[in-house]
Amino acid sequence: MWRILVFIAVASALAMGAVWLAERPGEVSIVWGGLTIETTVAIAAIGVVVLVVLGMMLWTLVSFMFGLPTAFSFASRARKRARGFEAVSRGMVAIGAGDPAAARRHAADARKLIGSEALSLLLSAQSAQLSGDKPAAEAAFKQMLDEPATRVLGLRGLFVEARRRGDQMAARAFADEAVRLSPSLAWANDALLEHHSNAGEWDKARIAVERRAALRLADKTESRRHRAVLLAAEAQAKEDHDAAGALSAALDAVKLAPELVPAAAMAGRLLGARGDLRKAARIVEAAWREQPHPDLAQIYLHLRHGDSALDRLMRAEALMKLKPLDPESAFAVAQAAIQARDFARARSALSPLVAAIPTVRTCLLMAQIEDAEHGSSGRGREWLTRSVRAPRDNCWVADGVVSERWLPVSPISGRLDAFVWTLPPAILGGAGSVLEDWIEPAPDALAPAALDAPSGTAAEPPAIAIAPAANSSPMTSSAMTAEAEAVPPPRAAPSMARVEALPEAANVPPHATRNGAQPQAIRSVSMAEPIAAKGAVRIDHSSAPVSEPAGAAAAAGAPPKGPDFSRPPDDPGADRDAPTLRKRSFWGFFSR
Repeated sequence: MWRILVFIAVASALAMGAVWLAERPGEVSIVWGGLTIETTVAIAAIGVVVLVVLGMMLWTLVSFMFGLPTAFSFASRARKRARGFEAVSRGMVAIGAGDPAAARRHAADARKLIGSEALSLLLSAQSAQLSGDKPAAEAAFKQMLDEPATRVLGLRGLFVEARRRGDQMAARAFADEAVRLSPSLAWANDALLEHHSNAGEWDKARIAVERRAALRLADKTESRRHRAVLLAAEAQAKEDHDAAGALSAALDAVKLAPELVPAAAMAGRLLGARGDLRKAARIVEAAWREQPHPDLAQIYLHLRHGDSALDRLMRAEALMKLKPLDPESAFAVAQAAIQARDFARARSALSPLVAAIPTVRTCLLMAQIEDAEHGSSGRGREWLTRSVRAPRDNCWVADGVVSERWLPVSPISGRLDAFVWTLPPAILGGAGSVLEDWIEPAPDALAPAALDAPSGTAAEPPAIAIAPAANSSPMTSSAMTAEAEAVPPPRAAPSMARVEALPEAANVPPHATRNGAQPQAIRSVSMAEPIAAKGAVRIDHSSAPVSEPAGAAAAAGAPPKGPDFSRPPDDPGADRDAPTLRKRSFWGFFSR
């Protein structure tokens, strides 16, 4: 619009000038070198305009002639630059396709055509990384540090290379420099947080968390949770030598995240030791509403020293009212009831778990009830046998690692707040998998003595020592103790892993046990060892002994019978439970 208005204004001015000259006639006389030229004013004005136009054209022609070499050089550089960026584009495509040879070739073309451009340096570094040439990649990234535009990119590449070769100090230095140059870099802030957390520098880690929150690199909920986790870790570190500082840090963590079980457990324990029982109970109850946990139950039941077993049972009942449907509530009541010798209440608390799919803790608690009430009996041994193949209970898991206690940082990935209270992984193999206890038969386990057994009778299976799970209650059965002494103790597992029974998902092929076999040996093995080739023993752990074959009951469509808890302790039939269970286990193998 403005261009049209300017054009109209210029045309109007020229028209007015022409009219003005036409209305004022006159003569112009030019004398030059003895030559006299006389003409009108209008023609003289037209001549001046023509001379100006011719002069401009001549100047343009002369400038073009003198600028031809420069123009040719510029065109050559433009073509070369275009070819260089085309090589960069093809090199990036080759890197994406995973073709290191093509990537190196295009990177060399790009460096030759466009020199040390940012994209050519990046292509060289990426192609070197794809080819595994770490020195060439580091050289390209170091060359990026010379230019302000690519300095942060070079620091990022050097940080990655330092992490790959395991140089944590160099990686931290590169991350520090990147944060100094550009405080809003997410990767640099995350790297500093991870480094300080792994090094146990909780104060610096909290500063990193607060900086990430101020720059909006993390939402408020995540930042509060991370601060609480760091405070809980600091409280753990101070608990042995600075109880007051540990309590202060634990209380601050509880304020930020009341559901954080380690912080609530430590705050309750330290407050109970100081005698502030009411505040400790409130903190534990608040955490129990969010996340029931055995540590919380243990602290809550033993807050006040000198309480009787009935008092602890009442406290367990109070916890169960807060979360009546959670299995941890049933476990807490059952353990307290066993200590109070109220076995009927213990069975009542565990009955919903027994009716569903009993886990390891459920089986071990039922075995403890039978052991405490009836002594060594077949039913107690039956529950111990079922615990070997029962599903596992919740535990602290992070990146496939099962830990006996909560840790603020994952030992595999270094992530903060990685451990969660959940079911452990049931897939064998892979780095960081949990170590298992599995039952390996002795070399003479398949002795031919079982073939000489009378027809219609089952051979007596060898005694098997059952290692309870790490989070289960200790057994006091004399029979279990005698059997455990007959075999070598299991190899100690690393502190980061819990030794547990072989999970149901392991799919280990069954093998029969025969008469005259030596006691089975329990040992810890690495996940990398092939378990199926070792010949692990599969034990039939049905719910109760029955008087008819299992196949007939299944064909009749009758549901499996549960253990008969109504039989008195002095019933002589209790001693027949164990042989009956062995008979089902032995013939159940051959019936398959």
